[in-house]
Amino acid sequence: HVQLVESGGGSAEAGGSLRLSCRISELADTNYCMGWFRQAPGKERESVARIATGGTIFYAASVKGRFTVSQDSNKSTLYLDMSNLNASDTAVYYCGAGRYCSLSYITIWGQGTQVTVSS
Repeated sequence: HVQLVESGGGSAEAGGSLRLSCRISELADTNYCMGWFRQAPGKERESVARIATGGTIFYAASVKGRFTVSQDSNKSTLYLDMSNLNASDTAVYYCGAGRYCSLSYITIWGQGTQVTVSS
């Protein structure tokens, strides 16, 4: 069955950088939207960055210009490069996949990785 396994979370100071990775296994159908989502304490899960099946990339306004989402050539790993981090980026980050990029259509989730930014 499809598995998404995140890695690379941790702590950073404000203004610092982190890279998250998501290893994708057994996703035979590549016509999936892949993306990064996050959930801060007491808040709902939100989209951060997504790559649609046609290659269009969507970013949340709060991370645009600071975060970059990418995939390797065989779509087996999804990355999120985060720079100029601030305290509001503190959350559990999840890798997700679904038929469409809308959050409600994301049906496959990784276990999440914690990102903590100290000011």
